[in-house]
Amino acid sequence: MLKSFRYRIYPTEVQSELINKHIGSSRFVYNLALETKTMAYAGNQINLSCFDLIKQLPDLKKECIWLKEINSQSLQAPIRNLDNAFTRFYKGQGNFPKYKSKRKGKQSFHIPQNVIVENGKLIIPKFKEGIDIVLHRETKGVIKSATISRTPTGKYFVSILCDTGEDCKPKNKIKKDTTVGIDLGIKDFLITSDGEVSDNPKYLRKAESRLKYVQRKYSKHKGKQTKNKLAKLHEKVANQRRDFLHKESFKLVSENQTIAIEDLNVKGMLKNHCLAKSISDVGWSMFTTMLEYKCKWYGVNLLKIGRFEPSSKTCSNCGVVNKELTLKDRDWTCVRCNTEHDRDINAAVNIKNFALRNNVSGTDTKTRNELPTLVGVLTSEAQPIAFGVGG
Repeated sequence: MLKSFRYRIYPTEVQSELINKHIGSSRFVYNLALETKTMAYAGNQINLSCFDLIKQLPDLKKECIWLKEINSQSLQAPIRNLDNAFTRFYKGQGNFPKYKSKRKGKQSFHIPQNVIVENGKLIIPKFKEGIDIVLHRETKGVIKSATISRTPTGKYFVSILCDTGEDCKPKNKIKKDTTVGIDLGIKDFLITSDGEVSDNPKYLRKAESRLKYVQRKYSKHKGKQTKNKLAKLHEKVANQRRDFLHKESFKLVSENQTIAIEDLNVKGMLKNHCLAKSISDVGWSMFTTMLEYKCKWYGVNLLKIGRFEPSSKTCSNCGVVNKELTLKDRDWTCVRCNTEHDRDINAAVNIKNFALRNNVSGTDTKTRNELPTLVGVLTSEAQPIAFGVGG
C-alpha cells in the first residue's frame, strides 16, 4: 500500500535558490512540451508520445545550458505528468491540459528516485549535502519518490511517497445497521442518518474582515510585506480547513463499516454566484477525496448515489416525492403518511436507503432477505390488477 508523508524542510539560501531553479525548470519543460505536442498534432496530425518528448531533452539542454544544473529525472517528470493529463482528457476524466503559471497553482518539482532521509537530512540528487527536515513522524516502508513544493508564503515542504508493504484491509460486509448516510451541507457541514450534526466552522467567513483590510491595504501599497500578510492569512484558512476535514473524515471511517454519500457536482454548483464562496469554504471535494482513500486503507465501504436522486424531496418513511419542496423549506410534513421531516436528516436517511438499494449484490444474507422479492410481492396484499392479471 502506498502512503504519502508530508514534512517541512528548511533549505539554506543556496539550496532555496537551487530548489526554485528546479521548480522553474519543471514548469518550463511542461509548458514547452505542451506547446510542442499541440503544434505537432495541429500541423501534421502527429501525436507525440511521452518517450518522443523525453528523447528530445538532451538537445534541449544544449540549447538551454541552465537546464544542466537540474536533475535529469526531475525534467522527465513534467513530461510524464503531461502525458497523464492527456490520457485523462481522452478518457473524459479531465479538461484539456493548460499551461502552468509562475504565480498561480502549485509550485513544485518531482524526484522519481534516489530519495534518502537520515540524520535529520533529506538527501536527493543535486543536494548531496542534505536539506534540513523536521520529522514529526517516521516514514513507513520503502521510499519510492518525493515532491518538493513551495507555498505562496515562501515555506518549503516535501511529500515522500512510501510503499508500506501492507495490504489494504479487506472490505466489511454491507449491512443496514452498520451503514450511515451522509448529507453534506453549508449551514451544517454534515448530517448523518443517525441524526448527528457536525457544525460548519466557516473559516473563510470568519477571516473575511481581516482579509478585506489587508486587501485594501495591498491595493494602495503593493509592497512585498503586505502581499506576504495576505498570503499568510489565506494559508492559515486553508490549513484550518484541511485539519478539520482530516478529523471529520477519520472519525466517520473509524466509527462506521459502510458510508453512503452523494456524488455531488461541485464544479457545477460553483457557477451559482450566490453560493460559490460558501461551497468553496466548506471543502466538499477535498472531504470526499479524503473519505475515498481512508475508506480504502481501513476496509470501509464507500457507496455513492447519483447526483439526481431526490434525496431531500423523498419521504424516507413511505417513499412519496414532494415535488413542491423548495430550498428554503427546512422542515416539511409528508402529505401521505403525515410524517414530519427535518430536511437534512431525511436526506441523509434517503442517501443511505438509495445506496443500499443500488448495492444489493454486496449486502449480507440477512439484509438480502429483508429486500422485496418477486414471489413476496406477488403473494402480498397488493391488488392483482396492478400486475395485469386481474379483470
